[in-house]
Amino acid sequence: QVQLVESGGGLVQAGGSLRLSCAASGRPFSSYAMGWFRQAPGKEREFVAAISWRGQSTDYALSVKGRFTISRDNAKNTVYLQMNSLKAEDTAVYYCAADAVQYASRSVTSYDYWGQGTQVTVSS
Repeated sequence: QVQLVESGGGLVQAGGSLRLSCAASGRPFSSYAMGWFRQAPGKEREFVAAISWRGQSTDYALSVKGRFTISRDNAKNTVYLQMNSLKAEDTAVYYCAADAVQYASRSVTSYDYWGQGTQVTVSS
């Protein structure tokens, strides 16, 4: 199994930046593709970004492409989500997830492990 712990959430003004981190423990981190998802009140959990298990490829939701960057440091067992040009509609609980495959999926059901989430609130 793998345990995931997100951090870095908080309150930020629109147009600002925030970097989320997800620290993993358990199974070797490099064996997992990683994804970031978010869930706003009253909405379904939605895909944000994903990265292959060695960082060779990345994938982004259209709503965040060009503003968010996913990266990973396997030596530190950590995946990051750099969020720039934040908008009020980015407000949500952000979750990292792990999938024991090389290439990440956009589907919530494809992921085996989830963190507890970190709140990101963007004020206007």
